[in-house]
Amino acid sequence: MVDYQQVSKAVVPAAGLGTRFLPATKATPKEMLPIVDKPAIQYVVEEAVGAGLGDILLITGRSKRSIEDHFDRAYELEEALRVKDDLDRLASVRESSELANVHYVRQGEPRGLGHAVLCGAQHVGDEPFAVLLGDDLISSDDQLLRRMIDVRKQRGGSVVALMEVEPEHVSRYGCAAITPTEDDDVVTVTDLVEKPAPQDAPSRWAIIGRYVCDPAVFDVLRHTPPGRGGEIQLTDALKTLSGRGPAEGGPVHGVLFRGRRFDTGNKLDYLRTVVQFACERPDLAKEFVPWLREFLDSYQLTADSR
Repeated sequence: MVDYQQVSKAVVPAAGLGTRFLPATKATPKEMLPIVDKPAIQYVVEEAVGAGLGDILLITGRSKRSIEDHFDRAYELEEALRVKDDLDRLASVRESSELANVHYVRQGEPRGLGHAVLCGAQHVGDEPFAVLLGDDLISSDDQLLRRMIDVRKQRGGSVVALMEVEPEHVSRYGCAAITPTEDDDVVTVTDLVEKPAPQDAPSRWAIIGRYVCDPAVFDVLRHTPPGRGGEIQLTDALKTLSGRGPAEGGPVHGVLFRGRRFDTGNKLDYLRTVVQFACERPDLAKEFVPWLREFLDSYQLTADSR
């Protein structure tokens, strides 16, 4: 068995405008919206670090300076907390700046996920790398990214995370045509369709926001024309690689994910995620969960009386 090159770098696109969350995102990046008391993007970086990736490249854009500040030291704040002997908060403030080696490059214009990934070509070089989208948070118990890295190491090529969705939801995702392998949770991807109509979807297995890419994807992206929405789609480049052999950067495999995924890409799912995280926090749940039950009971009584 070929022992393919180890993955050590992650690319995190964070250049979107966050229009679904306006006006909150007029001056605050969507990625900095808190999940309880920690910005969403920190959970994503923590996931990458937990999978053994210590080199993180954030693809940012205009008005994203606060992301860089968050992963930098805040000396005045740290000193104020030290003087107050507030060691717990001091540790939490320092945590983000000590997570990994974080780098930044700007995506000059919003030309799609494929273009955002291509912006990382110079930093990544000729190495395999992971891509983590900030809208998807994966439970740390599931170790999805680590499993994907293992599949890449064993089989080469690129690896996508696939999750089964309801037929009416396939048009939100890139969907894969798949064939099984000897591993129950691993499939070979034979085709990819970006945001298909339900009747055109090759399956209900949709790509969620985790990828492990062969560096050959960069050259494919350079020659990939804009697709749906006038954007360069990473799905289109992976579709090309799915038809290639190992010597040309292929094939593409999928890890079938049946664990817990939290969506923060729209207001309703964001609120669900915040509530779930709060209910699972030991320092909050004891008071928050009973309050939530009482609130829902009283809300239902009020609704029934209308």
